[in-house]
Amino acid sequence: MITASNQSKNVCVIGAGPSGLVAAIEIRKEGHNVVVIEQNNDIGGQWLYNPSVEAEDPLGRCSTLKVHSSVYDSLRLHTPRETMGFSDFPILVKNDPRNFPGHREVFLYLQDFCEAFELREMIRFDTRVENVKMLNGGDQIGKDLSWVVKSIDNKNEMVVEELFDAVVVATGHYFHPRLPTIKGIDDWRKKQLHSHVYRVPDPFLNEVVVVVGNSLTGLDIVMELLQVAKEVHLSSKSLDLSEGLSKVISKHDTLHHHLEIDSLHEDGRVVLVDGSCIAADTIIYCTGYEYTFPFLESKGIIAVDDGRVGPPYEHTFPPSLAPSLTFIGIPRKIIGFPFFESQARWIAQLLSAKTSLPSSDDMMLSIKEFYHAKDLAGIPKYNTHDIANFEYCDKYADFAGFPRVEEWKTKLCLAALIKAEVDLEIYREFPYEEYRLPEQDSSH
Repeated sequence: MITASNQSKNVCVIGAGPSGLVAAIEIRKEGHNVVVIEQNNDIGGQWLYNPSVEAEDPLGRCSTLKVHSSVYDSLRLHTPRETMGFSDFPILVKNDPRNFPGHREVFLYLQDFCEAFELREMIRFDTRVENVKMLNGGDQIGKDLSWVVKSIDNKNEMVVEELFDAVVVATGHYFHPRLPTIKGIDDWRKKQLHSHVYRVPDPFLNEVVVVVGNSLTGLDIVMELLQVAKEVHLSSKSLDLSEGLSKVISKHDTLHHHLEIDSLHEDGRVVLVDGSCIAADTIIYCTGYEYTFPFLESKGIIAVDDGRVGPPYEHTFPPSLAPSLTFIGIPRKIIGFPFFESQARWIAQLLSAKTSLPSSDDMMLSIKEFYHAKDLAGIPKYNTHDIANFEYCDKYADFAGFPRVEEWKTKLCLAALIKAEVDLEIYREFPYEEYRLPEQDSSH
């Protein structure tokens, strides 16, 4: 069993997005000293929209990306606002009254959250974390560890090294593009970009555009491009389509669906696995993102293998390093903000010795069994952290001593996801009144 001492600790939280902000609150509640280090000039993480992507590598292949946010101009929530907020701080109407508001509304919510809990005084803005390593090389792994955090001020390049009792990594996972392996991708002479740098459809006026990947982001972009492009070709791994996507294709003569790309050619041809060919102007890869922690020195304990971050117990706790090193925000396909809050609560209580983790050996055994089950089910490593399971979220909340997501919220979320499967173009406009609590307010 792993238990921390109950003394007040100095804790570094890396990132001031939603997961970093709620981590700061929960850890401060336990009486610890918290410093949040944020590379941007404001809070929000992904929700801090940045339209200036011209200087970014369009495929995101450089080691240091200039743009963190992957949010596009028209992005709206994929689930209703009521399901998203932190406990006792719902996302009420600010400027955007829609049930599925745009990204600006979420950013304003996070600003209000930050102000309500007086978090800005804890945040060091415009500062990037260059290196995080164990003090003295981690000679006492498994015992109380200390961490040296090296950070650099973006404005004056001043370097600071500080010692912390614990580090919480809350850097998100929607900023480092994941690209498919396609023959000729390096030699294709026309436009290629990852959705990380897509913002608006205007640059693709009258073009033939191939969109690779049919995630919700990919489908959002496809439907925007239909307004301006000459043709839109959606490439995905399967010809099996949802009812909603089939309806969209049947309505638009300029939208075509294909299997995967086999190869790209210098003359602009896109050859598909069935041998057919598209003469394209642009390819947009909506193929997801990689987990990356370039600043972290962990003596090889933390590694990312084809999208599988190993080995965090319950996606949060590296067995030989927790609770002095923890992660918030690795899981995908969850109701994000409430799950981050349950992670933060568990971490905070561990740091205060109010609860404990299983032994390192027991955690490693649990992780191995989890990986083995994924492998037996044929689930690719890249999908290891896709949860898509409300029962797991409930179990996690129980571990953390955190309230479960209310049943009406899970039903509302599921209803929206099911509606998206059958009515892709209009599911965000559907009222979902039968799933809402009658006393829900619509404004502050």
